[in-house]
Amino acid sequence: MRVAINGWFWDDPYAGSGQYVRQLVLALADIKSELQLTLILPPHIKKPQEVPTNVEVVHASTPMGGKVGKVWFEQRSYPAAVKKIGADIAHVPYWGAPLSSPAKLIVSVLDVIPLALPVYRQGFFNNLYVSLVRSTAQGAGHILTLSEASKQDIIKYLEIPADQITPTYLAADERYTAIADPAADEAVRQKYDLPDEFALYFGSFDIRKNVNQLLLAWTYVGQPMAEFVPLVLAGRQPKEWGTPLFPDLKAYAKELNIEHYLQWIGEVDEVDKPALYRLAKVLIFPSLYEGFGLPPLEAMACGTPVVTGKVSSLPEVVGDAAYLVDPRNERDMAGAILALLVQDDLHQHMSNLGRGRASNFSWRKTALKTLQVYRDIMQA
Repeated sequence: MRVAINGWFWDDPYAGSGQYVRQLVLALADIKSELQLTLILPPHIKKPQEVPTNVEVVHASTPMGGKVGKVWFEQRSYPAAVKKIGADIAHVPYWGAPLSSPAKLIVSVLDVIPLALPVYRQGFFNNLYVSLVRSTAQGAGHILTLSEASKQDIIKYLEIPADQITPTYLAADERYTAIADPAADEAVRQKYDLPDEFALYFGSFDIRKNVNQLLLAWTYVGQPMAEFVPLVLAGRQPKEWGTPLFPDLKAYAKELNIEHYLQWIGEVDEVDKPALYRLAKVLIFPSLYEGFGLPPLEAMACGTPVVTGKVSSLPEVVGDAAYLVDPRNERDMAGAILALLVQDDLHQHMSNLGRGRASNFSWRKTALKTLQVYRDIMQA
């Protein structure tokens, strides 16, 4: 059984799609099976990193770059490469499949954010692209997604029957561990100029991440605690604040008079993320919508207690091992943060629960379930 995987996001570790395709291919390649994997890459990924030796790499050319080049790769270059190598299955591990496929088509719809939240499809090209990928998903042989919550959204927004959708949970990579590495942890502390103790937000700053509500909650935390335990905000910042998609959070922090309780550290190298989680006293993840929500799971694997919202897929991911709050209620959020900062017994209890919960997820499980879908679609 030969499977051709679209590798457009292979070299983008900061994107959820990039993390998903890389970890899935690594795990699939590690399973002894009848599977023959081919990774089909666009021309801009000249020297892909971390490709297993038993995975074939094929480059497919595109006549242009940018957004148009991406669509060309998805609709023309990738299907042509699938046909050329004689693949049995074409797997597109993000929502961007071809309208016509020479092999049985599987699409991973990680979330339906552009349909559930209209602000994410503003602009002519974005609207056009959403219409295109919506049609391709409806024509796929099977849909993979990341949670039961996402499955229900796909049924609702794409009108795809439930029996054509399979959730396959993600996992924290094995390097996310609570076992301290004193030298590495201290090096990360120095690299990002981190204080001895801090609360952490890690993620992007678009509107669904709800960081504005976290800042409002921090007005309740600030006076009693934040001079000693500031809030560190980590993640790639937008090129421009103050748009419909990226509210001006720095201006809002000044308006709330809490900017001196905050520390913005920007992008964090992938290799530094486990240490960053271990150093944090608590992770706050106030997002309003997630296809899965990997940062809470990564933090729990590192022994860091988590405060997150009882919305979307997040309760599925964290179970009873995190402090679930109403993410639209700043007092609720602040109370949970303060409890974990000041109650040592509760902090240790949630740390233990989190490590146990995270151990239930593995990329091997994800790969085995994906492999079963491959087998099922071949027999259909």
